[in-house]
Amino acid sequence: MLEGAKFSQIKRSAAWVAIGLVGLVILAMGGWLLIERTLSSAEPVSLEVPCSPVVLDRNGRLLRAFTVADGRWRLPISRGEVDPLYLQMLLGYEDRRFYAHSGVDIRALARAAWQMLRHRRIVSGGSTLTMQVVRLRLGLATGSFDDKWRQLIGALALERHVDKGRVLDAYLNLAPFGGNLEGVRAAALAWFGREPARLTPAQAALLVALPQAPEQRRPDRFPEAARRGRDRVLARAEALGLIDADAAAAARREPIPTKRRPFPLLAPHLTRRLVASAPVASAVADEHRLTLNAELQQRLEALAAEQAARLPDAVSVALLAADYRSGEVLASVGSADLLDRERDGFVDMTRAPRSPGSTLKPMIYGLAFELGLAHPESLIEDRPSAFGGYVPENFDRGFQGTVTVRSALQQSLNVPAVTLLERVGPARLLARLRRAGAQPALPAAASGPAGLAIGLGGLGLTLKELVALYAAIANGGQPVHLRERLVAQDDAAAQRRDAADRSANPVLEERAAWYLGSILSGAGRLDQHSDGVAIKTGTSYGYRDAWALGYDGAHVVGVWAGRSDGAAVPGLTGGDAAVPILRHAFARIGKQVPLPGPPNGVLFASTAQLPRPLQRVADETTESGREGPAIAFPPDGARIDLVGGSAGSNVQALVLKVRNGRPPFLWLANGVPIAREPYARVARWQPDGTGFATIAVVDADGRSSQVSVELQ
Repeated sequence: MLEGAKFSQIKRSAAWVAIGLVGLVILAMGGWLLIERTLSSAEPVSLEVPCSPVVLDRNGRLLRAFTVADGRWRLPISRGEVDPLYLQMLLGYEDRRFYAHSGVDIRALARAAWQMLRHRRIVSGGSTLTMQVVRLRLGLATGSFDDKWRQLIGALALERHVDKGRVLDAYLNLAPFGGNLEGVRAAALAWFGREPARLTPAQAALLVALPQAPEQRRPDRFPEAARRGRDRVLARAEALGLIDADAAAAARREPIPTKRRPFPLLAPHLTRRLVASAPVASAVADEHRLTLNAELQQRLEALAAEQAARLPDAVSVALLAADYRSGEVLASVGSADLLDRERDGFVDMTRAPRSPGSTLKPMIYGLAFELGLAHPESLIEDRPSAFGGYVPENFDRGFQGTVTVRSALQQSLNVPAVTLLERVGPARLLARLRRAGAQPALPAAASGPAGLAIGLGGLGLTLKELVALYAAIANGGQPVHLRERLVAQDDAAAQRRDAADRSANPVLEERAAWYLGSILSGAGRLDQHSDGVAIKTGTSYGYRDAWALGYDGAHVVGVWAGRSDGAAVPGLTGGDAAVPILRHAFARIGKQVPLPGPPNGVLFASTAQLPRPLQRVADETTESGREGPAIAFPPDGARIDLVGGSAGSNVQALVLKVRNGRPPFLWLANGVPIAREPYARVARWQPDGTGFATIAVVDADGRSSQVSVELQ
């Protein structure tokens, strides 16, 4: 009887187990059908994550990034741009079966549920990376059952439509890292000052730990909590064999960063302008590739700050460097310091129209060479002259007399430049400036055609326009379109076609452009090759702008120094303030490229060997009878103290000056020749002693002048 009862009891138990199993199967099937029905109508979350606009240099290095619309830093990144060790640590710590499950890890969920029931608290999470992506995209809470269900369904739905790679990329862009930092790239730059492509084990572990509690583990606020989180990740990585014990120990000794680093901010003026003016490619990715070289940009920004610190208060510095062979701008420095309010650092002085001072003189001379009006060895007068009502003076208020055109340009003499501009014509100069891409700003009060004053800075040009002008001179006279954006292949082909069209309208004839390079590089004669940089300075009226423009065989650099408000800075000149910056800039560019050799058609000749019309630049008085010579110093009847000391002291030399007349000049004292000057209007005479003397000068036409003086 007992055995029968036991048998009956076993049968009843087995029946209940069977019923229970059937019930579980039915329940599981019902749950599965419910999930399937839910999934069939569920829309997967979008992985189109709006990211910060980023500006990259020619090599893909970050120049600058901007926040997204809600003020968050979320820089675009993909799994291929992240250190592999970080990805291994991330999956090993957060989702070991990421590539095996379908969005939900049942084993991890069961383990988490059992640990919660057993310990009556959350011991471990069961969320996969896919579930976390869904939570972050939908803004769901972590402790709500309803939100957890939405994560689960959302993860299953998502992985039915996208592959694992896209899910991982989304996590890398969405994961929170404290404050307004989202995504591993923003975090790596903010906490370590580096891109996430190469990380130390300690850095990789910290980036894995931070998204679990981004505010509670912020390194700048809670460094110890950040350290504990990082060390737990390191322990897991060691247990999984991702790093060895020595590497783990070394990583634990690495200090935790305690402050955020600033994001890169190179070429701030240019990057802001280009991002603001360019159409957004999409709502997700807004990437701008520029021609700039980040390393050179950084070096020249540092140079501008260093040099501005040596200049008077409120004086700023701007630089522009380009490869004129391609037209690509390599560096653009709008001010010495973007955040320097005293220097108005927010003003981009590469685009501000300013008086160019003497920087247009090379174009005047180049046009004279092109039109056959002058040659570098032609003679030209530098003497007081009036051009209608316009009476130019040299910077030092002195005059050099008869000089070669080469010397006149190298000394930046004003009267010879205006003499040539009168022959060339201001309208032709303006037309060539426009061929170079410039838009000259003429004075608002000017009425009628432009006058001769434009040759000495009486108009407005930007630093970029001047650099483009000198790029054209360096490029054999062919116009150069300066650009800051890297162009696609189709755009490059279009630019080549445009360049071919522009070559039909050169800025200068090639031969004339080469003459300018020979002169500006400091060569004393055309047959003397110079490996130096061709340089021209400029100082605007009233010491408001100091300029230096220069080029070698590949690069062109422009420098401006001054106050952005246009106020005068006494003593600020191109030679003293801008040229040193220009030379430092070329040194920081790297190895100098020699200037090119002469093209066909260059005339190598001394002044005497030139064709007679080219030997001297004729002006109105040359052929119609210039005034005869007149001794300007010493004046007639003067008493001149040449001893200047105690009795027996040596007699000092007497400086003689002549105005008007035509060189060469022969000087005589008491009828005896004492000096012969081929071009100069200044001579020196060493008297034998004191007493009365008659000094005379005879010019090339036999006309003379004399004075009588008493030497004491």
